Amino acid sequence: MSLSKETILSVAQSVYTGVELYEHRDQYSLIVPPENLIDVATELRDNPSTQFDMLLDTTGIDWLNTKSHRFEVVHTFYSLPFKSTIRIKVPLSSKDSPTCPSLVELWESANWYERETFDMYGIYFENHPDLRRFYMPEDFVDPSSGEPIYPLRKDFPVMGIPGSLPLPAYPEKNQQA
Repeated sequence: MSLSKETILSVAQSVYTGVELYEHRDQYSLIVPPENLIDVATELRDNPSTQFDMLLDTTGIDWLNTKSHRFEVVHTFYSLPFKSTIRIKVPLSSKDSPTCPSLVELWESANWYERETFDMYGIYFENHPDLRRFYMPEDFVDPSSGEPIYPLRKDFPVMGIPGSLPLPAYPEKNQQA
């Protein structure tokens, strides 16, 4: 049995009345500001009417020059009892140091997802127990400015930054065909 948008909206609005719900192809997304994320996510998890007990994914979106906010964090939840999925989208106002509350205290799986999002987008998660790079080396910085660089940001050069990562030996390049 799938959850109705009215049920989801009423549970979310019980803790934050400004929640917006969008429906696209029978999938629901809630828009929640960072300061209300923990309360709304906790209520959706703990309320017997929704029981979103599983965090499936956390990722970021870089809306460079297309929206009023540059970054957005998207959390995807699943309710095992109701076999329903919901997304909570968190628009982040800061373009220089985007920050979102961590959900690690509510879902342990958020640890890895938030680290990955931090590593790829540079979105900082407040109160994360061990926020550090996930794929890229800790010293992955722009060689000319020394600033950390994040590969999934829209302003990251498509061909990468020369000299930012050492490349492995490529002996085949010098062989004749």
